[in-house]
Amino acid sequence: MSAPARGRGRPGFGLTGPRRPRHTVRPEQLASLALPVGDDGVVIGVDGEERPAVLGVIRPTPYDVTLIGGLWTAQVLALRVAATGARVVVETGRTPAWEGLVRAVGGEGCGIALHEVGRVPPQGPSAGSPVVVVRDCGIRPPRGRVTSGPWQSVVTLLPYLSPVAAGLMEKSSLVGVQRVSPDEAEQIGHLMCLGSDETRALSTLTDGVTLWCTRQDRKFVMMRATDAESGLLGSARRMD
Repeated sequence: MSAPARGRGRPGFGLTGPRRPRHTVRPEQLASLALPVGDDGVVIGVDGEERPAVLGVIRPTPYDVTLIGGLWTAQVLALRVAATGARVVVETGRTPAWEGLVRAVGGEGCGIALHEVGRVPPQGPSAGSPVVVVRDCGIRPPRGRVTSGPWQSVVTLLPYLSPVAAGLMEKSSLVGVQRVSPDEAEQIGHLMCLGSDETRALSTLTDGVTLWCTRQDRKFVMMRATDAESGLLGSARRMD
C-alpha cells in the first residue's frame, strides 16, 4: 500500500498540525508562573478616583469583617453578595428590618435567610455553595454558633464603637468604619494605626462613605445604590 499523500490527515487523527517546540518548564520554574487575573468579588462602591472598589468576601479561607456603620450599608452588601450566587445568612435581633429584603429576592430559600440571634444552624459551605453570615446583633453580639471557615465569611455589624469592638476589630481581616464621633474616631485611629488626617475624617464622613481598612492599607469608598436598591432601601443613611 502506498504512503498517504502529503497534506492528507492520518486516519483517526485529523489533519497534521504545525510542528512547533513543546511548551515546557522545569519544576523549579513553576513558582514564577502567575495568571493575570483582576480583582474578584462584590463591588462596594467607588474610591476617590471613581474606580470600582471590590470586596473579595467569598474566600477558601476564614474571613471576618467588622463594619461599624449603618444597616443600609450592610443590607446593600447582603443584596450584592446574594446576587453573586452565594448564600447570605442574617443573624439578627430586628427581623422586621430585614424581611423586606428577603421578600425582594424571592422569599426564604432564594438567597437570603433570616435567623434569630444564637439560632443559626450549621450551613455546610463549599466552593460550589459559599456562605456569608451577616451578624446584626446589636452593640454586644454574643459569641456566634457559626463562625468563619473555608468558604464561609462573617460580617459583624456594630452601630457604633461598643465595648466589644476592639476585640472584634483585632481578629478581623478587614474593618469598615462609617461616620463616628470624634472620640470614637480617636480610638479607631489608634486601633487601626490610621494617620491623623484619616482619623479626623472619620467624624465628618457623609452618608454612604466607608473607610475600609487594615493596619497596613486603607481606602475611602462611596457606596452608590442602584435604582432597584434605592427603591427597596431608600437613600444612603448612617443611622436607622
